[in-house]
Amino acid sequence: MIGDIVETKQCQLKDPMDLFHSGQVVKICAPMVRYSKLAFRTLVRKYSCDLCYTPMIVAADFVRSAKARDSEFTTNKGDHPLIVQFAAKEAQILCDAARIVCPFADGIDLNCGCPQRWAMAEGYGACLINKPELIQDMVRHVRNQIDNPRFSVSIKIRIHEDLKRTVDLCQKAEATGVSWITVHGRTVEERHQPVHYDAIKIIKQSMSIPIVANGDIKTLKDAENVHHLTGADGVMAARGLLANPAMFAGYEETPLKCIQDWVDIALEHGTPFTCFHHHLMYMMERITSKQEKKVFNVLSSTSAVLDYLNNYYGV
Repeated sequence: MIGDIVETKQCQLKDPMDLFHSGQVVKICAPMVRYSKLAFRTLVRKYSCDLCYTPMIVAADFVRSAKARDSEFTTNKGDHPLIVQFAAKEAQILCDAARIVCPFADGIDLNCGCPQRWAMAEGYGACLINKPELIQDMVRHVRNQIDNPRFSVSIKIRIHEDLKRTVDLCQKAEATGVSWITVHGRTVEERHQPVHYDAIKIIKQSMSIPIVANGDIKTLKDAENVHHLTGADGVMAARGLLANPAMFAGYEETPLKCIQDWVDIALEHGTPFTCFHHHLMYMMERITSKQEKKVFNVLSSTSAVLDYLNNYYGV
């Protein structure tokens, strides 16, 4: 991590808030466990992605352990604007984590939306939407202790059954100085049910800070539709970008050039084989037959994958 990071200090960090004031809808790569790491962020930035998040990092582990910092957070000078997402439940721990990444990133995001049982049991993620005062306390602490006024502090939430509670939460967060709010338009219980874009629209109309819409955005057309439906200032995609990292550039499916770019970037970054292969499985989902998947998905080495891509796709 440190080798990569020393260079970064020299570069002029970009201000994500400038993106929200550009008049264009901001296209964002979501925080994805195991997937939205440096190599993948490098790829999507080549294809019109404006802003990238790291995977969610548990702030307490990050602060406590140098080993966790080295494995969880890698960046370089081209990796901007960058938001580091943390899971936290104590204001000072979040501050300490923010202070560590501040020289190398453009902002932090507090995860208030992860519905996984382990996260909720630990007091992280989506259970925080029921603790607006704690969210306010955490945001306030970071705001007070980070000297850089251009360093953003955002939150990512899910919605309540009773939308009034979500609007109240968002207004409290805004009053404490949160930079923007990403709204995943589902409740904690909902997984594959339709996204409540109408709820995101109501939240957007109730706020004066930027709102980012998240949930089921799989193509550039989806992104444009959701922007029109909700009035959101930005759109965030997760699975849509995994399946097609070039989607924000308007491609309907992953172009071969993008697959070639991924191979080059992943090899240059020394991406572990499992991650390298999984990304390709997602990217090729729509462009390979059942029979091809059976062969490709069980390949077990980088050289086997490279041979396959060369033989079948000329990559």
